[in-house]
Amino acid sequence: MDDRTPSGAARHTPPRTLDAMPSHVLILGGTAEARELAAVLAAREDVRVTSSLAGRVTRPGAVDGEVRIGGFGGAEGLAAWLREHRVDAVVDATHPFAETITRNAARAASATGVPLVVLRRPGWRPGPGDRWHMVDSPTAAAELLPRLGRRVFLTTGRLGLAAFAHLADLHFVLRSVEPPEPPMPPDLRVVLARGPFTEADETELLRTHRIDVLVTKDSGGTATAAKLSAARRLGLPVVVVRRPPLPSRLAAVPDVPAVLERLGPVLG
Repeated sequence: MDDRTPSGAARHTPPRTLDAMPSHVLILGGTAEARELAAVLAAREDVRVTSSLAGRVTRPGAVDGEVRIGGFGGAEGLAAWLREHRVDAVVDATHPFAETITRNAARAASATGVPLVVLRRPGWRPGPGDRWHMVDSPTAAAELLPRLGRRVFLTTGRLGLAAFAHLADLHFVLRSVEPPEPPMPPDLRVVLARGPFTEADETELLRTHRIDVLVTKDSGGTATAAKLSAARRLGLPVVVVRRPPLPSRLAAVPDVPAVLERLGPVLG
């Protein structure tokens, strides 16, 4: 029987002993969903779970199971790691905008035959009263901003400031877990904070800084969605950067139960 993986490659499972060696699942993590999945898998005696974190945050939240920090060295390095550590399945539960690792995971899965499941929380959708402007990139968001407002609440992350660095006539408020690095807009105020945030929190921030327009990525989920409700309440325009498309022949599942269902044949 030709057992195909979610990424389309023929599945190869390393030989096991009769001692019921636990299945090894690698989670490419960093999100709340990744931590939830790690906790569920780590509670099973028949599963060994390793979570890989990029290391961009110096104080990540607690994660159940084994944890590794840092990159793999591209798709080839990840493929070598999968073989060396006898990984039976990979779950890409990275941020929806982590294009590089998702692309590398798809290539490594194809090269090794290890099944790959992509976990992506559903994206946000505008509701009644929302004034959303959808764009395809931070660069497109920067081009649109001068027509929408002068005081900008920027929630696209500290690593994406370069696209806005040339906008010297605008005042930016950036919220980030850790301080940003150049290049960045010259008129920038940094608010260091970690979510989740309530609608009351976000409304107060928008009013305190007299924000005219909000810029965000379509990250989805509830942890940072309150800012959208606050913007709607205050009648503010919101520039939303669309998610990048997944590599061809890959489809995402929306939650941990769906991942466990996909991993059923691997986990036994």
